[in-house]
Amino acid sequence: MESYLTSIIKQFEYYKSLGDKTFSQLNFDDLQNEIAKDANSIAIIVKHMSGNMLSRWTNFLTEDGEKTWRHRDLEFEDSYTSREELLDTWEKGWQCLFDTITPLKTEDLERIIYIRNQGHTVTEAINRQLAHYAYHVGQIVFLGKVLKGKDWKSLSIPKGDSKSFNQEKFSKEKTRTHFTDDL
Repeated sequence: MESYLTSIIKQFEYYKSLGDKTFSQLNFDDLQNEIAKDANSIAIIVKHMSGNMLSRWTNFLTEDGEKTWRHRDLEFEDSYTSREELLDTWEKGWQCLFDTITPLKTEDLERIIYIRNQGHTVTEAINRQLAHYAYHVGQIVFLGKVLKGKDWKSLSIPKGDSKSFNQEKFSKEKTRTHFTDDL
């Protein structure tokens, strides 16, 4: 289970990095672009993710993950006035998450925590949030790719490069590493 804790931190770091790399390719107008009526912009997704993170990870082991101070519906209204404000919100959410999961021990993983009064083991709650954030980061990356079009810089193996990527990987000895170690 110690490997789970190490792995889960790397997984969260990976998804954060995908968001970071997307933001680096976009300007503030891009981040606020709602590509269709009633669609969520990247800015709105960031606001929602951060609101969720602050609610779920603040006092994670001792309080319900849906805090009374959270106003979820307001997370779907873009109120950012600058790119810096948006990125600061993104960082605060992730910092809360990492500050909470980094000190966890294997004996914490079977503890019961609550989200809207529904009991979860710590492992289940972590997995729930990982899936939720991966879902939204995927939306962020997709929107970034749509907005940049031909100018998008791939965040994974670019189209047409699979063969050379695999050749490079298979040219090395087998090792036990996390897939994010060499990204």
